[in-house]
Formats: sequence, C-alpha cells, structure tokens
Amino acid sequence: MRVQRHTPESEDHGIDLAPMLDFTINLLIFFIIITAFVNDPGVTVVKPDAVTAVEHATGNLLIAIRENGEIWMDGQQVELRQLEAMIERAHIQRPDDTVVIIADKDSNAGTVAKVMDKVRAGGITDIAIAAEPVGKS
Repeated sequence: MRVQRHTPESEDHGIDLAPMLDFTINLLIFFIIITAFVNDPGVTVVKPDAVTAVEHATGNLLIAIRENGEIWMDGQQVELRQLEAMIERAHIQRPDDTVVIIADKDSNAGTVAKVMDKVRAGGITDIAIAAEPVGKS
C-alpha cells in the first residue's frame, strides 16, 4: 500500500501589485497631460474693472505686470529685455499664439506699452489686455 502525501500545489502569500501600479501610472500620465494645459503667469494681479470687458478664451501666453513694475511669464519673473527673445521662441514653436497681458490696476501704463512693444517685436500681433467685468470682482 502506497501512502500519498497531500501538499498544497501553490501557496499565495503575496499581494498582487499590478493593479496598483497600473493605477499609479495612469495617474502620472493624467497629471503630465493636465499640466500642459495650465496657463498661469505665476503671480496674482488685481485687474482693473471695465464696463465693456468681454470674456474670451484665454490666450496661449499670459504675461503679468505687477503694481511695482515686475513682469512675470511662465511662473518666473523676467526682465523687459528678456521678453522679446522669450516671445520669439514661443512664436517659433507655436505660430498661432496669442498673448494676454494681465496688468495690475495700479501698474504703470508705460510699462504696459513697453511690454506690448516687446510682444509685437517678438512676432505676435494678437494681444489682449485682461480686465475684470464690472460686477464680477
């Protein structure tokens, strides 16, 4: 008579990490794609009120001008002399870009005009100035 030993064929003691890794990779891809669509000049600006302000889809490039004359683009402070080269590079990569200048209501109009000149010199002629519609501030 033969004695048979009864042994379990497989002992599963681990946790299957594949679904968690799939989920994590999908989240990573999602956040990488979403960050490409976020337009932020990198600084908070108090926009002036305007009765005739019309809401449009935001421009591709946002340039903020603070009350003290600081110029911000793509989350970093830039000098006026750097702005034209940055606009040229962006215009070469995406020729259909538009610029929205978000100037603080207490900023100098001369600074706004200089920024507009640099943007036009960089090759972009479609420029808008942001304002807060009256009653929505």
